[in-house]
Amino acid sequence: MSLTSENLVDIALHAGHLIMQIYASDFDVAHKSDTSPVTLADETAEHYILERLAELCPDIPVLAEEAVSAGNIPQIGTRFLLVDPLDGTKEFINKRDEFTVNIALIEHGRPIMGVVYAPALNRLFVAENTHSAWQAETTPDHQLLPNTDRSVLRIRGVADGITAIASKSHRTHETDIFLKKYPVTEIISAGSSLKFCLIAAGEADLYPRMGRTMEWDTAAGQAVVEAAGGRVLQADGAPLYYGKTERGYDNPHFIVYGDVTPN
Repeated sequence: MSLTSENLVDIALHAGHLIMQIYASDFDVAHKSDTSPVTLADETAEHYILERLAELCPDIPVLAEEAVSAGNIPQIGTRFLLVDPLDGTKEFINKRDEFTVNIALIEHGRPIMGVVYAPALNRLFVAENTHSAWQAETTPDHQLLPNTDRSVLRIRGVADGITAIASKSHRTHETDIFLKKYPVTEIISAGSSLKFCLIAAGEADLYPRMGRTMEWDTAAGQAVVEAAGGRVLQADGAPLYYGKTERGYDNPHFIVYGDVTPN
């Protein structure tokens, strides 16, 4: 069975439903060996996602955040999946709604399909392929109705000033220095991979990330914003690619551009 974006949508929506059940409860917070937080929501969502992906596409290896943290790292080839079951765990813990479920398909280092679902906001972002992306609202019980409007995602043209977007949890002095190179008239904050999606939706124009991220943090968001006409480049101008085994699957600094010329 070939994997489709509709498969990924279905999986992400149900994972979001599981996450929201825990979000409404009095959940505990643990810490991994790198001191980053983890909750039952991360673990439950990832278990479900991996189970479904194993049923749908057992031949495609999956790099998933919690599994990798536990030492379960499959050998990957030119085609693999990246999963972050709960991107923005700090937002989740602090009862801020900007956390997401991220699933992306990678081929030859490039994200070619991806889904980002923000279950607390009922916002879904989908890259069907490398040139077609859409967004939709979901119902309170995390369903996508058959007649739901699917709005095409497209970056906006920049007129009088640039709206930059920065991380709520990881904004750095280096980020502020970078932004001074552009005619920024507004800086908004957001958590998780929503930052990519807001550029894809024409709600922001520029997102510099001058800090450490992992491949599962960014792949689905990159798929969405690139399918909407944006670009994701390393600080040296090279494309951000995936399968960086030599780096332990972490990313260099990168910048997400809407209709903005790199300086």
